This record gives sequence, C-alpha cells and structure tokens, in this order.
Amino acid sequence: MNQLLSERILNMATSATLAMAAKARELKGQGKDIIGLSLGEPDFNTPDFIKEAAKQAIDDNYNSYTPVDGYAELKKAIIDKFHRDNHLHYTAAQIVVSTGAKQCLANVALVLLDKGDEVILPCPYWVSYADIVKLSEGVPVEVKTSIDTDFKMTATQLESAITPKTKMVWFSSPCNPSGSVYSKQELRALADVLKKYPNIYVVSDEIYEHINYGTGHASMAQFKDMYERTITVNGVSKAFAMTGWRIGYLGAPETIARACNKMQGQITSGANCIAQRAVIKALEAPPSKVQYMIDEFKIRRDLMLNLLSEIEGFSCNIPEGAFYVFPDISSLFGKTFKGKKIANASDLSLFLLEEALVATVTGDAFGNPNCIRISYAASQTQITEAVTRIKRALEG
Repeated sequence: MNQLLSERILNMATSATLAMAAKARELKGQGKDIIGLSLGEPDFNTPDFIKEAAKQAIDDNYNSYTPVDGYAELKKAIIDKFHRDNHLHYTAAQIVVSTGAKQCLANVALVLLDKGDEVILPCPYWVSYADIVKLSEGVPVEVKTSIDTDFKMTATQLESAITPKTKMVWFSSPCNPSGSVYSKQELRALADVLKKYPNIYVVSDEIYEHINYGTGHASMAQFKDMYERTITVNGVSKAFAMTGWRIGYLGAPETIARACNKMQGQITSGANCIAQRAVIKALEAPPSKVQYMIDEFKIRRDLMLNLLSEIEGFSCNIPEGAFYVFPDISSLFGKTFKGKKIANASDLSLFLLEEALVATVTGDAFGNPNCIRISYAASQTQITEAVTRIKRALEG
C-alpha cells in the first residue's frame, strides 16, 4: 500500500507550544490542577472599545468576503500606525492583512523561497519559523546564541552564517522566547553586514513591539539602506489581547506585497470581516490605551525572575520585552529528581508537567536545547503558585 500522507506533512514537526497546551488540557480533563505557562497568550480581556467596534460591525452588516489584502480603511490605519510608532512610510499597495502574523510569515516564505534557499535564524527563534521555511523548501540555518549575549545574534555571527545560498534572515524583537530586544545600534550593526549582500531579505517579526519595558522599539526597515529589503510583520494578538481574532499584517516592498496577496488569494482569501473592523479601532488608538497591560506584565516579569532566582539551576537573562523567561537549566542535566533522571530540557519540561503540574515548553522547540520557556501571561497568584510547585518538585 502506498504511503497515504505526504512527505511534506510527515516531515513537519508539531508545534511544541500547541502540543504542550493540548497535553495540559488532557491532564486538566483528568481532574489535575494544571497551571498553564506554555502558551503565549495574554490573560487579559480584549479592551472594551475594540469589542464595541466589533459589535457595531455586526450591526452594520459586515458579512461579505473581504478584499484579499484587507479593507482599505484597515490598511490606512496600519499605514498610520507604522508612521506614528515606527517612522516607517508605506503605501496601501505595500500592506497585506492576513489571518494572523503566522500567515504573513508563511506567505513571505512561499513567495520568496525556492528549493535550497537558506534562511538564517538566530537561536532561540519562534517555534514555527523553521518548519515554515522547510514547508517552502528552504533550509533553516541556525545561529546559536546564549544567555551570555542576551540571546542576540552579533554582526560577526551573521557574517559567518552567510553563504551564496542565503536568501533571508528572520528574527523577532522583542524575541519569543527570550524576551530579548535588539537596540537600534545592534540592528544597525547587522544592517552593516547585510548591506554587503544586496540579495538577502530580512523578515522583522515585531508582534511583541508594544510589550516593551523601557528599552524602546527599533525596526530594521527604519534604515534607508534596508527599507527595500525588509518585510515588517506585526499584528494585534499580543499587545491588544486579541489572539483569537486572528489578524496580522505586513509592510513590504510592493513586489513582495503583491506576491503575498496573490498567494493568499489561493489559500484563505481575505481575513475575517468583523475582526478587521475591530482592528481599525485598535490601531487608531494610541499605545497608551493598552499600557495597563504592559505595566502588569512588567510586575509579573519581576515577580517571576525573583522567584526563579531562588531555584538552584535556573539561570535567567532579564527580558526587556514580550512575556516570557527563558532560563538556562542545563546544569540540571544528569540529575535525578523523585526517581526521574533529567537528560535534557524536554525531560525537565515533561517532569514539571507531571510532577509539579506546571506546563512549560522545552527549549528544543526554539532551537536552544539548554533552556525552557515559561510564560508569565498569567496572574501573579498563578505565577507564585507555579514557581512554588517547581521549586518543591526539584527539591527531591
């Protein structure tokens, strides 16, 4: 009997974050008191002014197919947001609205990559980057970083990773999973390398842009010599607590944007009509409208770092954005806790789920096998209880 499923799907990894969330739900269904710190999902409600806009859109009978690349009014709101927050100037033809930032990334990979093209990924990177690249027949090239460099790729590392097959560089800032934020000076150093290679494009994933604790946000496209070679990806899931609304967007050179529009037209067509109308109001609002969430995330970050500092074997950088910590736990490898030997980060993550009833994600999924990712998009009470459980489980 011939193989039923394609090589494409058989070779694709399951999203580690979604897999851990599913395992946590399964245990909850068995009556276990699981604290979920695996998903990157704000625990806040979507702000009322955004929900009101969605209700109004329903009353106004927005129920038809939307333009593939987004409503004109939403594209204008995106253009104005890019100008206001990032000092980037895009036209409507350079904007594509998609069903989440993940679809933006997939569109870009599918329209730019040919078989064998290499994509440089600073490690750690978001779990889906590598498999999106592979799905597009590209080759992920991992650039290892460590806690000593705040998990950021240096210009020297970038230069060393470039080959004649390099087509793109992908990175996020603030970074999922490390929370690291590239400064304008650090981005300029990377740009100085890339200006020597005019055929390499950059995907700058800025979905956590507003969840920043004081260092400020910088965009690669702000540099004149990188503007025509950068695809800026963003969305509303994180800063506006709208993960389920599924709206992302990109700003790119017009040729690439038109190609993404063409690709999307054959796969999903336009994004949800009600969600798009709501996002217009979200992006028209100043970032200060959601500052209360960022302030709370910072309190939670500090709480998480303080509590983890009391656990031997957990070494953390100080994340300046997003809502994760990415502790290096490699000093625990080879040790045995409650009869279970920890050989790697995956073992530790599973041990913490089964023994401490706390869901985290192995760093293997992010290209760094020495770490685990812990989300602090949970209440202070849950964070305190979760770390207490972790500490107790590792004391045996």
